[in-house]
Amino acid sequence: RLLAMATAPSGGKMLTRGGASASGSRPLPSGLRSSSRARHSVTKERHPGLVNQDSRIRSSPADVPEPALSPVEKLRQENELLRRTIEEAEAAQALLEEIEQENGVEEETATPAAATQQPTPAAGDVDMMDTASTVGTSPASMSDVSSAPGTYTPSGSKFLTSIDFDGVAAYTTKGEDEMSAYIGKLGPLGKENFRLEERTNRSWMPQLPPVPGGLKEVPGVMPEVTGDGTACFQWDGSLEQCREHFQHRYGVYGGLRHHIDVHEGGMDKFTRSYEYYGLHRGENEGKKGLWYREWAPGAQALALVGEFNQWEPSPEHWAVRDEFGLWQLFIPDGADGSPAVKHKTKVKCRIVGSDGATVDRIPAWIRWATQEWNEIQFNGVYYDPPETSAEPGVLEEGKKYVFKYPRPPRPRALRIYECHVGMSSMEPKINSYKEFAAEVIPLIVDLGYNTVQIMAIQEHAYYGSFGYHVTNFFAPSSRFGTPDDLKYLIDQAHRYGLTVLMDIVHSHASENAQDGLNYFDGTDSCYFHEGSRGRHWMWGSRCFDYGNYEVLRFLMSNSRYWVDEFKFDGYRFDGVTSMMYHHHGLSTTFSGAYNEYFGFHTDVDAVVYLMLCNDMLHSLFPSVVTVGEDVSGMPAFCRPVSEGGTGFDYRLNMAIADKWIEFMEERTDDSWGMGEITHTLTNRRWMEECVSYAESHDQALVGDKTLAFWLMDSDMYDYMAHPDFGPSSPRVERGIAIHKMVRLLTMTLGGESYLTFMGNEFGHPEWIDFPRDDFVDPGTGKFVPGNGGSLEKCRRRFDLPDADYLKYQWLRGFDRAMCHLDKAFGFMSAPHTYVSRKDEMDKLVVAERGDLVFVFNFHHTNSYSDYRVGCLNTGGYKVVLSSDQSCFGGYSNVSKEADVEFFATDHPHDDRPASMQVYAPARTCVVYAPSERVDPLASDPEGLGVKDLGPYFAV
Repeated sequence: RLLAMATAPSGGKMLTRGGASASGSRPLPSGLRSSSRARHSVTKERHPGLVNQDSRIRSSPADVPEPALSPVEKLRQENELLRRTIEEAEAAQALLEEIEQENGVEEETATPAAATQQPTPAAGDVDMMDTASTVGTSPASMSDVSSAPGTYTPSGSKFLTSIDFDGVAAYTTKGEDEMSAYIGKLGPLGKENFRLEERTNRSWMPQLPPVPGGLKEVPGVMPEVTGDGTACFQWDGSLEQCREHFQHRYGVYGGLRHHIDVHEGGMDKFTRSYEYYGLHRGENEGKKGLWYREWAPGAQALALVGEFNQWEPSPEHWAVRDEFGLWQLFIPDGADGSPAVKHKTKVKCRIVGSDGATVDRIPAWIRWATQEWNEIQFNGVYYDPPETSAEPGVLEEGKKYVFKYPRPPRPRALRIYECHVGMSSMEPKINSYKEFAAEVIPLIVDLGYNTVQIMAIQEHAYYGSFGYHVTNFFAPSSRFGTPDDLKYLIDQAHRYGLTVLMDIVHSHASENAQDGLNYFDGTDSCYFHEGSRGRHWMWGSRCFDYGNYEVLRFLMSNSRYWVDEFKFDGYRFDGVTSMMYHHHGLSTTFSGAYNEYFGFHTDVDAVVYLMLCNDMLHSLFPSVVTVGEDVSGMPAFCRPVSEGGTGFDYRLNMAIADKWIEFMEERTDDSWGMGEITHTLTNRRWMEECVSYAESHDQALVGDKTLAFWLMDSDMYDYMAHPDFGPSSPRVERGIAIHKMVRLLTMTLGGESYLTFMGNEFGHPEWIDFPRDDFVDPGTGKFVPGNGGSLEKCRRRFDLPDADYLKYQWLRGFDRAMCHLDKAFGFMSAPHTYVSRKDEMDKLVVAERGDLVFVFNFHHTNSYSDYRVGCLNTGGYKVVLSSDQSCFGGYSNVSKEADVEFFATDHPHDDRPASMQVYAPARTCVVYAPSERVDPLASDPEGLGVKDLGPYFAV
C-alpha cells in the first residue's frame, strides 16, 4: 500500500531566483564528493558557478567564493575548455590508430565480415578498449562473442566491429577475462533479426526471432468453477457486507459456464462461433460451396444478395430458419468448380421483417466492409483470399498472410503508446496499416514504449467517432487497408517485441441501421434492449442486452476473434462504467460507499459478461492483457474471476488527467497542493493495478486541450524555436518545465503501468479535429458547425521533434529517457513504493519506487541547496535522470554529467531510516539511483545515466 507521510522541516537552504543562500555562498550539499576520475575533470570544472541568462542558481565549490567574471574572462575559460576537449579527442584517436597499426589493421581495408563501419568515438572516451581484429572466425570457436538477438553489452564497449549474417564476426577485444562478463554466444543470424546500435551495442529493444514455418498457437484450457465468489474479500474485508451480491453474480457466472460446457461443447468451441456464423467455405451433400448463417429471430425471411446475383435473390438464395432464429443458406460452386461468390464480392442480407417490410443489412458477422467514394452507405464484402502467402511474414496482394513472429512475453509493466492508424501520418491524409507499420512502429520502439494500443480498428461508418460508434464488429476498418494488411502490422509490432492491444468497444453500438446492427431483423431488440433501456441518451447509440444468450455468443466470439485471428495481445475495454450500471455512470457521483457498486443500480448481466470474457481470454490465451476503462472504482474490478472479481488486469486511472487539468485551468502555481496531487495519484485500491496517464486521446480532441496547450497556449505558435533560432517566452519556459515534471510524476506514482497518446509525448501543438460536416449533437441538441471535411487537424506532426531548431525535441527526449529508465530499473512494477514528503510550503514531493529516489520541486522561484530527503537505504547515490539536463531544455543545475555522488547516511528523516542532502532547483525533477547503477557518460538514450541496461532490464 502506498504511504504518504507527513512533511517535516527540510533543514535545507532556500535559494530564490537570482539570489544566494543565507550564508552568502552556495556550498555543495554536505556528504557529497565529486568523482576523482581524470576523464571527468572537464565536467567538474565547468559545472560549478555557471549562471544562465535567466539567473537560475548553480552549485559552487564549498567555501570558495565565486568571483564575478568579465565577458572576456568567460570567453577565455570557454576557449581553454574547448582546447582541452579537442586535445583529448585527438589523443584518443591517435592512440586508437597506433594500436590498429600495431595489430596490422589497415584503414582502407574491409573484408566482407568487417564491412560495417563503427561510429566515430565521442570526445572524452579516452580509455577505449584496446583493439585486435579477428576476422573469419568460425561460429564454433566464437562462444564468447556477444550481440546475438536478446543479448547486450555494456555502454561504451564498442567491441563488435561487424557481423556476417552466417554467424561470422569481426570484433575487437582487450582480453578474455575483461570481456567475459559482457559476451554471449553468437549463432547464425538473419539480417532481419539483427540490429547494430549506432553508438553502442546496447539493445534496448531486442527483436524476436521468427517462428519456423509460421506462428501456430494452441489455446489453453478453461479452469473449473470453484468457490462462491468471495475469495476476493481477503484483500478487502469490508466487502463482507456485499456477500450476497458477490455470491449471486458468481452463481450466474457459474450457471452460464455450466450451460456452455453442456450444450455448446465448452467455452473453446462456443467462442469460435465466428468460424460457423457468417460466410464460410464448406461442403453440403458432397458439394463445395459457401455457407451463410445469421441469427435474426424477428425476421420472416432472409436472403443473401450482392454482386454475384446482381442484388436480386434467386429462389435458391433464400435461407432456412430453425427454431432458435438461426437462418442457414448454402450456395454451391459452379459446374466448372469456380465459387459462385468470389473473394472481395460485395454482399448484403435481405430481410423481410415482422411487419412485412424488406430491408437490406450488412451481415452481422461480416469480416470486411467497404465504402465506395461516391456512396454514403457501406457494403459488406466477402473476404477470403483463395491462396496463402508462400512464406511467413510476406504480404502479398490477394493472399492470406501467415504470421512469422511469436507473441512477445507479457510485459512486467505496460508503457502504452495509444494511437490511431488513420491520423498517424504527418500529412493531412488517412494513413494505412502498411504505412503505420513502416513509419510509426519504429518510432514507438525508439521511444521506449513496449505496448501499442490501437484505436478505431472495428469498422465504423462515421470516421469522426474516433472508432467508438462501431457498425461492423468483426471487420477491420477498410479505410486503412485489408484485414491482411492489419495482420502484417501486428506481426511487425511483434517482431520488435511490442505488445499490441486493441481498443475494443462492447459497451454500445452505432445507431446506424443500414450498415450497422440497429433494427437488424426489423425489430427494436435483437442484439439490444428494447425501448429506452436500449438507447444511450448521452452517446446516441444502442446498448447491448448482455443477458441474451446469442448476444453473449456474438460478443464473446468477437473478443476471441481479434486475439485468435489477428494475434492482438489484449484489449482496452471502452466504456466499462457505462456497461456496469443502469445509469451508465452519468449524472451520478461515486463516493466510495459500497451500496453504489452492489445494488439495484448495477447491471449484473453486464458484469457477468465481463467476468466470462476475462476468464475466457486469460484461460485460452494466458499472456493476454485486459484493461478496463472504469471511472467508478468498482471494487474487485482487477481481481481474478476465480476470486469473484471482474477479471481485468488493469483499471485506467482516469482521475489523474482530470486533476492535472483542474490545476492548470483553475489554479495559480503557488496554490498547487502537493498533498492533493499525491493523493490523486495514489488513490487506488489495494492489490488492484492501474494504468496511469497525464493525458490521453480525450484531452487531445477539439474542444479540449492537451497539457502542452493548457501550459503554453498560443505561445506555442511563436516561441517554440530553439534559443539559437528564435525568441522564447516565460510561458513556454514554464510550460516545458512543468510538462516534464507532470509526466514523470504520473509515471512514478500513478499506477503500475503508464499511457500516452501519440504526439503528446512531445507536446503536439494542434488539437484533433476529424473531418466533419455540420451536425446536431444528439446528447445536447445543439448545432455544431463542421470543418468542411478537412484532414488538416487530423494528423500527427512527428517531424516537429526531429527539427533541431524547435523545442519539441526536448519534450520527446525526456519522454524517451523516462521510458528507458523504467526499462532499466522496472520502478513502475517495483513492490517498494513510499511517498516520504509532500511539502506545501516548499512545493516538493519526494518519493521512492524500487531502488530509485525521486525529487520533484514544483516551486516556481525557490531552489534549495542542502535539502534533506529521506530514503530507504544508505550508501552512494548519483543522478540518473534530471529534467534540468540541457538536452531536455534545462540549465544543467543538476545533471548526470557532473558525476556528483550523494551519500545517504543512517540519519532518519521523514520517517525514513536514511537520508541524504541534495540540490533541488525550481521546477525540476531529479531521479537518484545507487551509484554503482549509474554511468554519467552514457548517451543512449541522451540524458539518461543508466549503466549498461540497468539492473532489472526488461522490454
